[in-house]
Amino acid sequence: MTTVHTLIQRPWLAASLLAAMTTLSMPAMAGKTLDTIKSRGTLNCGVNTSLPGFSAADSQGNWSGLDVDVCKAVAATVLNDASKVKWTPLNASQRFAVLQAGEIDVLSRNTTWTLNRDASLGLHFTGTTYYDGQGFMVTKKSKITSAKSLKGATVCVQSGTTTEKNLNDFSKMNKLNIKPVVFDTLEATNKAYFSGRCQAYTTDASGLASVRNKEAGNPDDHVILPDLISKEPLGPSVRRGDDEFFAIVKWVVFALIEAEEYGITQANVDQMKGSTDPVVQRILGTSEDTGKLLGLDKEWAYRAIKAVGNYGEMFERNVGPKSTLKLPRGLNNQWNKGGLMYAPPVR
Repeated sequence: MTTVHTLIQRPWLAASLLAAMTTLSMPAMAGKTLDTIKSRGTLNCGVNTSLPGFSAADSQGNWSGLDVDVCKAVAATVLNDASKVKWTPLNASQRFAVLQAGEIDVLSRNTTWTLNRDASLGLHFTGTTYYDGQGFMVTKKSKITSAKSLKGATVCVQSGTTTEKNLNDFSKMNKLNIKPVVFDTLEATNKAYFSGRCQAYTTDASGLASVRNKEAGNPDDHVILPDLISKEPLGPSVRRGDDEFFAIVKWVVFALIEAEEYGITQANVDQMKGSTDPVVQRILGTSEDTGKLLGLDKEWAYRAIKAVGNYGEMFERNVGPKSTLKLPRGLNNQWNKGGLMYAPPVR
């Protein structure tokens, strides 16, 4: 504990503390990534080649999905226009190298946050936008009801993913002698499973729901087993080396989550500007200017919510019970409703 006596004896310490306090209260300087994005006029975003519900393009080239909405929100925040995004479709083996090379600004592609990736690939994960787990899909006619019944089975899996390692670990731990059939791309993996080359298909449970809905001739012919064999926190990431841009993407995600908690929606966000709730005022920039701490203006979060809605709206629209994927909120519900979605406060 620093005492007044200590500060008197050590004036250099007092000066250091004063300088630190002054720095903490100063507005943030724009980072080089933000400057580049503004100069370019677009946010470069890496997404999945095609995973409906998370990132997929229609016949006109319009992208939609939960991961897509994250990048739209960031573009609305930093460029005041959610449409100012250049989409770069990436397979699993490409994604990290493309981010490291600076060809994209944000990787928002159903990617699991792990120690290895966080510590060794030159990137920062900015939060979790979907809590998932690895599952298995089989044909209904196989009558398989449990992942532990897959002894000796051939299982289709994509390379360059945490899925492949999880499958090997699960097989070894349960002495199942599962035979992985590995493919480089999602498209090749899908084709192999639906042509009958494998007895099961494994990836994140949300991905299985997306693949079944899009690729199966009759989705009801395929069953996603109830077993989950891993934790798969999925979220966007940015390159290391630019703390300012890291903070921006991180807090855009947090603001969307906190907006849902406080009832701020895409439809009522303008009306909510008149709220007397101090938290709502901070989020929407009608009281304190939190934007200056991020190198942005005070309406940074307002623009993100106006563009894509709050996190709950994003979930419902893209993957929720009313979407084609029909996934339950489950772990992705708000923390005060039994889920894991808990954002640090915008203050």
